[in-house]
Amino acid sequence: MVSRPLRPESSVVAEVRPSPNHGERNAPLDMIVLHYTGMPNDQDAISHLCNPASEVSAHYVVLQDGYIIQLVAEARRAWHAGASSWAGESDINSRSIGIEIANPGHDHGYPAFPKRQVAAVTALCRSIVTRHRIAADRVLAHSDIAPSRKRDPGEKFPWKALADSGVGLWVKPAPIAQGQPVFTLGDRNPGIEDTQALLANYGYGVTVSGYLDGATRDAIAAFQRHFRRRGSTATSMSRPVPRSRTSSLRAMPIPMLASAARRDLGRGRMRWHRSGAGLTWVHPHPIPNVSVGWTVARVKAERWPERKVRAPWTYGAG
Repeated sequence: MVSRPLRPESSVVAEVRPSPNHGERNAPLDMIVLHYTGMPNDQDAISHLCNPASEVSAHYVVLQDGYIIQLVAEARRAWHAGASSWAGESDINSRSIGIEIANPGHDHGYPAFPKRQVAAVTALCRSIVTRHRIAADRVLAHSDIAPSRKRDPGEKFPWKALADSGVGLWVKPAPIAQGQPVFTLGDRNPGIEDTQALLANYGYGVTVSGYLDGATRDAIAAFQRHFRRRGSTATSMSRPVPRSRTSSLRAMPIPMLASAARRDLGRGRMRWHRSGAGLTWVHPHPIPNVSVGWTVARVKAERWPERKVRAPWTYGAG
């Protein structure tokens, strides 16, 4: 059987560079997983994703200037998630589209994500969400589905900006009260069990036991990176726990995440319904501020100045 040539599946894709690393899906597509490339050189990262020997790939790569490259057809199972789980599901590759965001990562300085790159990621995700009807709570970080192994895309990724444009879930963090109890690894407490239940109900792979184990610690750190990027205090749970310091942080404060979530629910900031996948956000998002045409046109115009590319900002649209 002759395979069909790969063609762009979104209007925001600027280039197609097929990767041989993919297979058949074994489950319905209902997730997006965001990664960073974690390599200093973007072209090396793309080559790695297209190298048969690497046995890794992703559907898309988004460069710093917003240039988007498609590597694998969305109907195919790319190899990006690795050992991972979410809401009891372990074959995340079969259920998801993987997007690699060009960023050298924590091991190479971890710079901020440029606004143009974030705009391109947002536009691409909106296209995917629209075509595949992906729920907001199924747009996830690699660190969410593999918290003990991964940190990407990390605490600098602007999840709130995506949610403001209709992509993914964001809940405004409730204030953390002072004087909360501090638990160490190995402790047992009803507060720990309450926190584990909330994390598990959302989708994290933790066991609800009341016992503070390494998996719970890592899931809390992943939650922090996604939803509590700026902590109120240096020692509170609201700060992400860098892996390089994990071994020295034997004591982990756990302010009552349950209480914080209930306060948010009580203020009307969250509305949920239960489904087979757990808890699903049902509040409609506002119209995005990002213009897909604007983003693509500007990137193309700056990459190929000799070409005549329609530039919306020259007509007062930018």
